[in-house]
Amino acid sequence: MAQEPGAEPLAGRGEETSRGPTELSDLATLKALAQPRRQRMLQHLTVHGPATSATLARALGLNTGATSYHLRELARYGFVEEVDRPAEAGGHGRERWWRAVPGDRRFPPRSRQSPEMRLVMDELNHHAYAADLELFEQMQLQTQAQRQIRTRGADGEVGEADPWVDAFPYSRGSIRLTLPELRAFFEEYIALLNRYKRPEADTPPGARTVLTRFLAFPAPDAAPDTAPENRPAPHDRPGSDPS
Repeated sequence: MAQEPGAEPLAGRGEETSRGPTELSDLATLKALAQPRRQRMLQHLTVHGPATSATLARALGLNTGATSYHLRELARYGFVEEVDRPAEAGGHGRERWWRAVPGDRRFPPRSRQSPEMRLVMDELNHHAYAADLELFEQMQLQTQAQRQIRTRGADGEVGEADPWVDAFPYSRGSIRLTLPELRAFFEEYIALLNRYKRPEADTPPGARTVLTRFLAFPAPDAAPDTAPENRPAPHDRPGSDPS
């Protein structure tokens, strides 16, 4: 979900990146999206692709009645839609398959949000950040386990670990920007994401879904005794930390 000036285009796989951004300013739509179970279901559809209510129920520890209801509500507001049953999927033809609808959806700037909308947005962001952190930690643990897995060939040699165990690039930094420059920076980030999105048919072998997150915010105002000229240089941290 993209908001100004933060971003997370929902479930984009390259099919609908040319439509331009859509602002979600309807309170009922935001309330529908903020429901924690629906957030988890959307994340599952984004990461794993189309699924049925039964598939989602098993994956998320819910009952099919709950997942069916939440899917209908998400479809009502345009966040998911029915698709044909995948050719490789088993089961019977009566199952209803759902996918997350791609798109660059944005929230109104906080200055244009009503007090009630701000409460909904705060709840939505709280659950979204918590889910992201939980998933990131889960993948780190999985990566640590994979690092210890080695395969032996017929000659008894130890093989290489999965190269995706190193697929955790990150960067922390700070830059001085005007508000118009920050907005332009954000739009350039979205354009970069869209440049790498493509239809499933054009995706090369070996590609995986990679989750991206963008977070930027103004630093707190300096106290009188910590003016820029008196402030110590930031301490270097591991990884990429441009300043």
